[in-house]
Amino acid sequence: MVRRIRNIIKGGYGFGTAPVFLTSICAILGAVMFLRFGFTVGNVGFIGAIAIVLLGHMVTFPTGVAISEIATNLRVGGGGEYYIISRSFGPRIGATIGVMLYAAQSISVAFYIIGFAEGFEALKEPIQRYLLDPLPISITYDPRLISIPLALILFSIILTKGAKIGIKLLWVVFTLMVASIIIFMISPPLPGAPSGITATSQNSLGFLPVFAIAFPAFTGMTAGVGLSGDLKDPGKSIPKGIIFAIVIGFFVYLAMMVKLYLSAPVDVLASNTLIMFDMANGIGNLHLGYVILAGLFGATISSAVGFALIGPRTLQALGKDKVFYSKRIGDFIRYGKGKENEPINGTLLSAIIAIVFIFMGNLNMVAQIITMFFLIAYGSVCLISFLEHFAGNPSYRPTFKTKWYISLVGAVFSFGIMFQLSAGYAFLTLLIMGGIYYLLGMRHKRSRSFAIIFQGVMFQLSRLMKITLQRTMSKPDKFNWRPSIIAISTNAIERKGPKDMLRWISHHYGFGTLVHMTRGKLDPETVKSSKKDERILIEEMRSSKANYSVTTLVSPSTLTAVAQTVQISGISGMDNNTIMFEFHKNRQDDLTDIITGLRMASIVNYNKLVLRSTEHNFGHRQNIHLWITKEDFRNVNLMILLSYIIMEHDEWKGTKISIFTLFPKGDRAALAKRVKALVSEGRLPISMRSVKSKVYESDEEMRDKINRISKKADLTIVGFTQEQIENMGPEIFTRFDKVRDTLFVSSSQDLVIT
Repeated sequence: MVRRIRNIIKGGYGFGTAPVFLTSICAILGAVMFLRFGFTVGNVGFIGAIAIVLLGHMVTFPTGVAISEIATNLRVGGGGEYYIISRSFGPRIGATIGVMLYAAQSISVAFYIIGFAEGFEALKEPIQRYLLDPLPISITYDPRLISIPLALILFSIILTKGAKIGIKLLWVVFTLMVASIIIFMISPPLPGAPSGITATSQNSLGFLPVFAIAFPAFTGMTAGVGLSGDLKDPGKSIPKGIIFAIVIGFFVYLAMMVKLYLSAPVDVLASNTLIMFDMANGIGNLHLGYVILAGLFGATISSAVGFALIGPRTLQALGKDKVFYSKRIGDFIRYGKGKENEPINGTLLSAIIAIVFIFMGNLNMVAQIITMFFLIAYGSVCLISFLEHFAGNPSYRPTFKTKWYISLVGAVFSFGIMFQLSAGYAFLTLLIMGGIYYLLGMRHKRSRSFAIIFQGVMFQLSRLMKITLQRTMSKPDKFNWRPSIIAISTNAIERKGPKDMLRWISHHYGFGTLVHMTRGKLDPETVKSSKKDERILIEEMRSSKANYSVTTLVSPSTLTAVAQTVQISGISGMDNNTIMFEFHKNRQDDLTDIITGLRMASIVNYNKLVLRSTEHNFGHRQNIHLWITKEDFRNVNLMILLSYIIMEHDEWKGTKISIFTLFPKGDRAALAKRVKALVSEGRLPISMRSVKSKVYESDEEMRDKINRISKKADLTIVGFTQEQIENMGPEIFTRFDKVRDTLFVSSSQDLVIT
């Protein structure tokens, strides 16, 4: 097994778990702990400091277990966190985060080197006393006198010696840090009683600015992940190494905060960044503060070395994935030296970035910059883990498993803290990421991994909603009715009318399914033709921004097709309740099949619509006429609701709905009054002046009035009943021959609009 694992490693050193743990723990117990924990307790008080430790671990612990989980689901290559993100989210978004992550790692080198140089402030007095006292000069200390030469030396060693020198150094540093912590914990407190547990210094910076300064203490846990390309078994070493480091770091941090709180008043803690050094010097005359200083120097150097190693490897992985436009740039970045594939050019670029930030700012300023970068990366990793859990992807089978809610907590806290720290800077960072994402999209046009994971999420959401709705909507709600409509057509490819009507009815208030029927026997040829039509209809739906679904059906007859269609479950989890047929005014050969289909739909108690389309194609979509007759009172509510739903679509904005009641003379007053009350009580955007009453004495007169008044209407809605179909046959849909596009409506359900 070991031999097989080694055979799949391309380059690298084949490290085990220890380097992952050492790299992470040395970064965790680093510059912030030595130089800013006293500052933290002083500025936010003991309770605030404990809250910062807990809040920081609400981000880092979920991130650590998420990284561990994802690392055991795939064979992790070089690039650490970037590799995990890119292989889960796809090259486009992975590279977007990877660029930000690389910047954070390179700036972190500057952060730790500045911390190293700041520690030299403790040596100013002894150097002045023992070396310069005989001379008439004094020291004006500028940390850059130490940090810039140190950065040059550090990167020179890495360029010549590679990763091995860094790992060897970690053992020495770890020993020094353990000794430093022990000495600090046994050191006596400084003069002055401790303040209250909620007391803060007089010039306190506040919780969020202090959290931003302290947060880099929590970023060290992923330092070991950056060695993924140099690990023999990343799936084993990463979970063990980083989780062990996080747990140890958590308890050490709590102990340090307690010790600092008990050792000095908050004003002293806030102003003295070298308080650990001063406390250790209080142990007799042993000057053990220099051991603390050695621990600080070792921690900052080891952390700087760690990020100086993993930053170039992240950049090298970006180059290997060919995310850059220029092949020359990509080749330059991914170049590796020797059999270990040391990223020489990436190290040079990291050195330049680090030195620029060393010139630019102090420790607090750099800390706040890298806090934002790392929060984005950590939030993204937790989001990936959560989405993989939620999507229920059967191919996601990590051997190290966490819970979805742990990852969700990490994502929420990461992004939430970003905006709490600085909403403007958070938006700016996301804007930069958006720009990178857009540019990378021009190169990785076929990157689908991001879409695939969200397809899984949408599948789960749809599944859960369907189950929930089906449980809660077992009975139709006549007071909150919405259309769940099936439109069945043999001419959906050629005719625009049925697709438009379905689009308008289902755009916001309802759900729609377009069923395109291919006549024939089910065989490979008809299936192939049906699928081809389906792709065409889906593309049309996409281009028209329609919100209905498309399916195709091969059936030997309309009767069989309708029998199958009316048994299709609704896409929303609620049952379908309406079916629509369509024919063209000048091609009435489909009417016999439509009447057969209407009879079938009556069996399952569907509302029935028949659209008679024309070349007018709904004209300018400025006016809708509703005709209500004595036989239509069962249809009135559905007719009015459909007209209102259609009117709410953007393409019908500003349209005028006119309602015409057409009754025999003796029934006119009472029936017209009922219609007006219905419109008024239903709060429909229809003027009472648009409700007009007409009378007739014969069927021929009724037909003539509808033909004359509505011949220029863009859409006319007329009711019909099953009894009329049985008595009149196809004539029920052809008698208004002067009217343009017409929707015939028959309601089978009790609906209420008031």
